Amino acid sequence: MVKKQNIPTETIKRMIAYLRYLERVKDKGVKIISSRDITLLLNIPPAQFRKDLSFFGEFGKRGVGYNVENLIDTIKKLLGLNKKIKVIVVGAGRLGTALIQYPGFSEINIEIIGAFDINPQKVGQSIKGINIYNIKDIKKFITKNNIKIAILCVPADAAQSVADLLIEAKIKSILNFAPVVLILPEGINIANVDMAGEIGSIIYRMKEQA
Repeated sequence: MVKKQNIPTETIKRMIAYLRYLERVKDKGVKIISSRDITLLLNIPPAQFRKDLSFFGEFGKRGVGYNVENLIDTIKKLLGLNKKIKVIVVGAGRLGTALIQYPGFSEINIEIIGAFDINPQKVGQSIKGINIYNIKDIKKFITKNNIKIAILCVPADAAQSVADLLIEAKIKSILNFAPVVLILPEGINIANVDMAGEIGSIIYRMKEQA
């Protein structure tokens, strides 16, 4: 049972990393695994792993380890990944195309079922079997397929208007790759991916080390 407390975002991200690792060792036939085994290649102290799990309740037995299959199923249920999650991509440029083809989504039960763009040369095409639709049809598509999550890969100057359109269509969560701060209503989940900012911070740390 999940404890009634605010769980840090970094903990959630690590749980996803644990899940991916566990899926891989399961494929290799591993049945029981220790916290040390799980965290060795992830460069995370075993104590951190146990602390992360403690946010959600009690797992495993000290000195015995964890049943891999049971732990996978439990983490998926806790994170809401035990059922297929349908997602759309808005913006079928280079980034959107790359994300549509990203195999890591399937590892956490995410299925991209459609892409949208305004470019008539792209509308009607497909990427790895995923159809590209005209953005004018996005609200109807979202309603028909009960979509709650959108990945936003449009230029900065179009991001806010497209986000507004998504909110009107009852999208609840947005993964935003546009380099702009979106103004959204309360209750909408937003995660911003700023790749330039991330590499900029790496460059700064490298300069300081030098």
